[in-house]
Amino acid sequence: MAKTLVFGHKNPDTDTIASAIAASYFLNQIGEGAEAVAQGTPNAETQFALDYFKVAAPRVITSADTETVVLVDHNEAAQSIDNLADVTVAGIYDHHKFSFTNTTPLYITAKPWGSVATILYYEFKQAQFDIPTDIAGLLASAIISDTLLLKSPTTTNFDETALKALADIAGLEDYEAYGLDLLKAGTDLSSRTDQELIDGDAKSFDMGGHQFRIGQVNTVAIEDVLSRQAGIEAAMTAEGYDNFLFVITDILNSNSKAVFLGEATAEVEAAFAGQLINNVIDLPGVVSRKKQVVPPLEGQF
Repeated sequence: MAKTLVFGHKNPDTDTIASAIAASYFLNQIGEGAEAVAQGTPNAETQFALDYFKVAAPRVITSADTETVVLVDHNEAAQSIDNLADVTVAGIYDHHKFSFTNTTPLYITAKPWGSVATILYYEFKQAQFDIPTDIAGLLASAIISDTLLLKSPTTTNFDETALKALADIAGLEDYEAYGLDLLKAGTDLSSRTDQELIDGDAKSFDMGGHQFRIGQVNTVAIEDVLSRQAGIEAAMTAEGYDNFLFVITDILNSNSKAVFLGEATAEVEAAFAGQLINNVIDLPGVVSRKKQVVPPLEGQF
């Protein structure tokens, strides 16, 4: 059995799964005895990447069966395993803001870059470790996913450099064509229930004492998602959050609309300089929850 489990946040995305797999490989190279696991099954986009590069999905856990763990793509307890308080966090690889406290020293690599996969690429490079072809492909997929093919405002020069290098290692001659196929794979929403839509990529936030749930889904046709608005709102209401913002992002045109239910109507309208009409607000140019949705909302509280 592995000494250390490596995993990302609940409702895992491509960066979460790829980074767990890459980080566990890296740790095994330095003798740490690690296993990549996940807090959920891969979404359609991630499964596309796993199938393309012929990598098995990590086993799914809700709690750790090892004494030590390494976190990737998250550092908040609310997004982590159920028994996080009972294990030792030996390391963190993350690109989010920090809300982590610990009583023992640990290894932390945190950068304000577009993807944890980018961070791991430079970890491999610094250690002078070769990256296997399949893992390079997954890391490239993760960068594509988190930066929307380098179009997201979260994108940095480090992401672009890493993506090109990883694509070369993985044998992706046209990473843009592959990337568009990858992103489109995650936009087939027809088989997903309304609850799966709102929970597939959702995180909870405390904003000045106000509870916020913010979900996001990528699509190539916002109106197709909004045609299900009644069911989506019913699913949002059933989850019982004080405020629920569900962002629907058009990955081809880099725009979003959001459905909002909650008590903070005035704050939402002020944050995005818009008006809620039938519980929907336009978010022109918005694609990133981390940089374009959460900060203006936090600013209102």
